Amino acid sequence: MSAEELDDVAAPAASGSAAPSGAGADVAAAVSVRDLRVEVAGTRLDIVDGVSFDIPPGEVLGLVGESGSGKTTVGLCLLGHVRRGATIAGGSVIVGSRDILQLDALSLRRLRGRTVSYVPQDPAASLNPALRIGAQLLEVLTVHGVGDDRPARTERVREAMREVALPDDDAFLRRYPHQLSGGQQQRVGLAMAFVCRPRVIVLDEPTTGLDVTTQAHVLQTVRELTQIHGAAALYVSHDLAVVASLADRVAVMYAGRLVEQGPAAALFEDAGHPYTRRLLAAVPDLRQPRALEGIPGRAPSPGHRPSGCSFAPRCLLAIDECTAAVPDEVVLGPVHSARCIRTDVVRRSARVASMPASGTPLVDAAPVLAASGLRIRYGPVEVVHDIDLQLAPRECLAVVGESGSGKTTLARTIAGLHSTRDGELTLDGTPLAPSSRGRSREERRRVQYVFQNPYGSLNPRLTVGDSVRRPLRLLSVDDAEARRRVSAILERVSLDGSYARRYPDQLSGGERQRVAIARALVCEPEVLICDEVTSALDVSVQAAVVDLLAELQRDLGLSMLFVTHNLPLVRAIAHRVAVMQQGRIVETGPVAKVVDEPQAEYTRRLLEDTPQIEAATD
Repeated sequence: MSAEELDDVAAPAASGSAAPSGAGADVAAAVSVRDLRVEVAGTRLDIVDGVSFDIPPGEVLGLVGESGSGKTTVGLCLLGHVRRGATIAGGSVIVGSRDILQLDALSLRRLRGRTVSYVPQDPAASLNPALRIGAQLLEVLTVHGVGDDRPARTERVREAMREVALPDDDAFLRRYPHQLSGGQQQRVGLAMAFVCRPRVIVLDEPTTGLDVTTQAHVLQTVRELTQIHGAAALYVSHDLAVVASLADRVAVMYAGRLVEQGPAAALFEDAGHPYTRRLLAAVPDLRQPRALEGIPGRAPSPGHRPSGCSFAPRCLLAIDECTAAVPDEVVLGPVHSARCIRTDVVRRSARVASMPASGTPLVDAAPVLAASGLRIRYGPVEVVHDIDLQLAPRECLAVVGESGSGKTTLARTIAGLHSTRDGELTLDGTPLAPSSRGRSREERRRVQYVFQNPYGSLNPRLTVGDSVRRPLRLLSVDDAEARRRVSAILERVSLDGSYARRYPDQLSGGERQRVAIARALVCEPEVLICDEVTSALDVSVQAAVVDLLAELQRDLGLSMLFVTHNLPLVRAIAHRVAVMQQGRIVETGPVAKVVDEPQAEYTRRLLEDTPQIEAATD
């Protein structure tokens, strides 16, 4: 493709292009997707089918849904790409006046980065660890022939760094990716995506795993760059609160199809599809405690979709007619539509559930776990300072703060996984050895840990049954009793006995996390430490896991230390909260008191940076 042809691709679309009912309107689209279909290679099994939307210049379209709904597949198609094992079987993606799905491989390489850019979820994996960040940005400009010469390109690199609120001096540009924080790496990724002034940008979960402060900075950067450069942005996410704070319009995907589209305010305030309603019910509310409602069952995989509405088997409002045919779009308002034959019933249904009665902590009893003057070091450097903390029997204490505040270091030290510390740490008044190896079997049994990443914490070579049984072997529990306990605890976390024979790669993310919880609970602990256990889960799975933990705490009388950067989640599960900043606790108290009447400036800033769905409806 010539430079003239490439410029033609980058030009605005003709104003006469048709727009689906959920699309934004009368403004010429920067990208127009029509009847997109992606299949499993070599079959007729659809992964994505019938997807259509437009995005005008300067607008952000949020694409939401559970894991496996096809969001990332659609995002990649905007670059003319699909993952291995899939193929684009139909439809069009019009950028300018050309269908990029019809371009050859060389033309696509020229287009990617210059006309359509991509920001991946994990910036550490997308940046070359062997190249300085300045060199990586300069390479993008050189490959796409942007800029007259090296000095002009260098100046463009500095401008791009300033646009994402990063230093543009030589010292910073000479840094390697590992010398940057996660938030800085993500901003460099944004600078690389915008440096060629693309017409379309695809952002694939770019804030997953970031703390609320860093996330707020990244989202503000995305918002400003799309407006300044008039780029059309597709923001792929499972975090509805983030989408509410950023997107102009929202499209909801389920089982490879769009089920609802509309302006963010209208969709969040008056959703017309039951799946959208269930997703909203799974989002924690910072303003008030309420039950989080997960969605029972799992989305159907390609080749196993039922006739009619794919959501019908999981829908509480489904009737026989729902399975007769795929529903047509029902217009709910200006550029707002849903594919459901019962939108009138859905819109009349209740939106918010009340908070269930939770277990009452025994605040007058002696603390089951206490830290006094706890100081934690990495080598000679003290990173956590003078921590005084108490955990009452049956209490859930949340520990919140930015990345690097010391939350996980504190949790690992309490569990004996980090041993370089001073001060006192006691369990029922008895001092605990710094290292778990120095603790008795009974002390190790009583304090258990659930790790953040279930994909990394489970041995892929062990079955679920072997993984859950392993702690019992270390505690010398006989085989018959171990089998009984494994079977009972799997049922307790809503996994039937057949899961014991499965391997981790045969499970979804939520199922893996349930296995990790079962492994921690199988030896009947008294203190459970949960370290960011929902950070990588979509909202419906997160709701199910949090509901499970709250139920287990009530029924088993657990004391729980819940480490998270998700403040709304704290309101749904915790009794008290401790806020950490730079290795110190700056505020602690009952959750309602801290959230509604924060005393520390740092706490107030965290709350202000926390995205909320109400931002889209106010």
